[in-house]
Amino acid sequence: MRDVRVAGSIRGARPDTTLFERIGAFLDEQKLSPDPAHYAFAYAVMSAPGSELAAQVAALTQDGVRLTRSDIERLGGTVIDGPPPGRSRRPNGVADANPVPDTAIALVIETQQQVDGFVQIVRTIQAETHGFGRELARSAASITQLAEIDEIAEITSAMIARIHDSEVRLAAATAETDSLRSKLIEARDTARRDVLTGLPNRRAFEEAFATRDRDAGPYCLALCDIDRFKRINDVHGHGVGDRVLTAIGQAMAAECAPHLVVRHGGEEFAVLIGGIALAEAADMLDAVRATVAAKRFRNRETDTALGVITVSAGVTAIHADEAAETAFQRADQLLYTAKKDGRDRVCAG
Repeated sequence: MRDVRVAGSIRGARPDTTLFERIGAFLDEQKLSPDPAHYAFAYAVMSAPGSELAAQVAALTQDGVRLTRSDIERLGGTVIDGPPPGRSRRPNGVADANPVPDTAIALVIETQQQVDGFVQIVRTIQAETHGFGRELARSAASITQLAEIDEIAEITSAMIARIHDSEVRLAAATAETDSLRSKLIEARDTARRDVLTGLPNRRAFEEAFATRDRDAGPYCLALCDIDRFKRINDVHGHGVGDRVLTAIGQAMAAECAPHLVVRHGGEEFAVLIGGIALAEAADMLDAVRATVAAKRFRNRETDTALGVITVSAGVTAIHADEAAETAFQRADQLLYTAKKDGRDRVCAG
């Protein structure tokens, strides 16, 4: 029903994620900066999941508990810039929605900019030397025809050979930098994507909010939350909970297309809706709510029915030149109202 008001871990990492993603998730979950010493420790843990070190880390971090400084140092690691929070538990034992730290993302962006500049330099040099090589070959042929001095012919032949060798090396360097640039673009995309659900993450939402076309019409913001999600984790386990999160996130993305749907954190999703008014946005979110409520989830290991799973949502119009934090606070309050009034509903205002 719709109520309209005016107002990454070692245990949690999936086998199909890349080592880069698992290391990023591990650093973020343990609140470690992307310092080389921290990266070396994370690499030792995540690159050998069957090792004794990985087993010890898994035992210490089960149920979402973070490592302490003494834990890391006892296991042979080093903590830089202060200790991580000790023995705290992550909410609901769910993987964080932003697995790559801000500093690491900034380094990826800076490196890509440098590589792009280097690619342009290499391409320019390659074009210039290629033309020079052709001109030199023509000149050498003319000199050979006009002169019978063997020494001149030998010198020019050696120069042509060296130019050709340079062209081959520059072509290889260009191919290598193109490959590196592609990998960096992929890394930047990974930094803006939630590892668990495959949806864009909070960083992607913040960038889209900041760069939206304010002249393209009205914008709305929705916050959606899976009702009683902790109970799913407690009764059926985090693996089932992760699959429910993924299924609902993908269903929301399909129902709300082409609008941006992101996993904002835990069991919460955010939707940036452009070009439609608040009433229409609320109707769209209510259709999402009905679609989720109609699904019948089962535990695929035990074939046990999970029961009806529902979502609640708060949706609000974004005011002109309004900060993201202000719009989020209003949408969050509307979401709280939807929860308080019985869940499985959309509250708009």
